[in-house]
Amino acid sequence: MIKIKSSIEIEKMSKACRIVAETLILLKKHVQPGVTTIGLDKIAYDFIIEQGATPAFLGYSGYPATICASVNECVVHGIPNDRKLKEGDIIGIDVGAKIQGYFGDAAITVGVGRISREAKELMDITERALYEGIKKCFEGNHLSDVSHAIQTTAEKNGFSVVRRFVGHGIGTELHEDPQILNYGPSNMGPVLKNGMVFAIEPMLNQGTHEVEILDDNWTVITKDRKLSAHFENTVAITENGPLILTQKEI
Repeated sequence: MIKIKSSIEIEKMSKACRIVAETLILLKKHVQPGVTTIGLDKIAYDFIIEQGATPAFLGYSGYPATICASVNECVVHGIPNDRKLKEGDIIGIDVGAKIQGYFGDAAITVGVGRISREAKELMDITERALYEGIKKCFEGNHLSDVSHAIQTTAEKNGFSVVRRFVGHGIGTELHEDPQILNYGPSNMGPVLKNGMVFAIEPMLNQGTHEVEILDDNWTVITKDRKLSAHFENTVAITENGPLILTQKEI
């Protein structure tokens, strides 16, 4: 069942989402050659705690860190470690926070120093796919309209859409109904209604859409080891159209 949030609940969610967005802004400033992903994780943890919030991912189903730090061929759920970022890498950073009982969730992919034209194009199209999906978040549309817009944007630009991992509803739980596929036909699935809140998160790959999960049971990588990018926003359906709760200049 898709939970409908009141305007008061959405306002509470916006606090968590603001903290998430500000955390990503802070982390982006620190992404540079020589920085470790565990170092980024500590920055995120300290900042979220300073805001009076709780890191949403830390301890979630046993996850051991505050952020997911997914470098190059890593799609999602990369566990921060002592690996130093190097010039030309790209890193997907996923952050969640909880405050006053409500969650926010967002992700960006950032280039480390000077990156290749191909990597930049992948990042740009992934972000564009996210916003094309968000454009479909109007009352009366179907959930699959969001999915179809993402897939269409990705594939017409030569990229594949990860199918094994999807977006989700969000509110008093980090993951709520519905699952939001990043692919599929339009005009299917639940009708969008005022008060629904979604974490929309396309993951696009340079090569095949197929992925593997490593032995740590978290880290997801592309099967062909080509690059992957990930962008995410928490979005509320309102009478006036989509409201991006995690929207800040990142």
